[in-house]
Amino acid sequence: MRLYYIGQKLKSFGAFLVILVFLPYITAVFVNGAGVRNEESQPYVTVRTGQGGQEETGEVEWTEYLAGILAREMSEEYEDEALKAQAVLIRTGLYRTLSDSEDRILTEEYMTRSEMEKKWGGSFEQNYKKYTGAVRETDDAVLFYGETYAWTPFHQSSCGMTRSAEEVVGTEEYPYLRAKECPLDKEADDEIQVFTYHYAEIQELCRDFLVAEDEKEQAEAGYAFDDFEIQSRDSAGYVKSLRIGNTVCTGDQFRDALSLPSSAFSFSESGEEMKITTTGIGHGLGMSQWTANEMAKEGSSWEEILQFFFEGTTVNREIQETELLSGTEEKYLTYSPI
Repeated sequence: MRLYYIGQKLKSFGAFLVILVFLPYITAVFVNGAGVRNEESQPYVTVRTGQGGQEETGEVEWTEYLAGILAREMSEEYEDEALKAQAVLIRTGLYRTLSDSEDRILTEEYMTRSEMEKKWGGSFEQNYKKYTGAVRETDDAVLFYGETYAWTPFHQSSCGMTRSAEEVVGTEEYPYLRAKECPLDKEADDEIQVFTYHYAEIQELCRDFLVAEDEKEQAEAGYAFDDFEIQSRDSAGYVKSLRIGNTVCTGDQFRDALSLPSSAFSFSESGEEMKITTTGIGHGLGMSQWTANEMAKEGSSWEEILQFFFEGTTVNREIQETELLSGTEEKYLTYSPI
């Protein structure tokens, strides 16, 4: 009889422990519904780093990954609201990649925790909290246009106006990427830069897209200042088309070939060399980080910053469950609309 009594006591104690362990979950379901996500269970993504034979693939905690990319893209000196706006753009871009990916592997470079510690030293904890805070405080927000993820390009500073996607890529698919006046970018760091090149050096750097016949003709004679002509610019002032000898290329092709900071450039003659003056840093599409930071200083929220640069988009959370990697259900993310 005594053994039976002890057994009943153990059963009752066990039931009490089960209730104690699951009470928070039961309460959450009662208050919020069954779709609630366990905040203590951090999701992971599969990330491939390195190149060629040095490639490595592993799992990285989602918040760590986002914060690490954010730390690469924006200095810790930026305002909190500007960092939050950037975090939403990064998150949207990653989801956009995952939605089109079969292997669910991300390749965006990021700063690891150890790299942050090495870079910031005694300021690590403060800066780490700032970046992870920008990620967490935007609460899984993403930008949508209609029923799909928006394209969310960004750059360091424009030449005073951001570019229209319709002019740059020749499609009306991104009507929310319009030319936006950013006069504050004129005061950005390294806004205007000057580069000097020998004509033979430019010829070598642009070899991949120069017309073959033109390449042959100029091999002996070489290029001169008159062989370079800016034929057209877009409404923001970036070079659309450029003639080099008999070759017509885009301003972006020329910028990439010479590793210029911007395709908003002009030429001037300097003896046997050519001076190229650039304005702005980056491709000029989407959000200007400099203007975003200035807007934040003036009191704009991250939502207001994004609505300025991506007018017509909406800030949402994922409506359906999104599997970020092939793993256990604990690593799935569940979202609801704002």
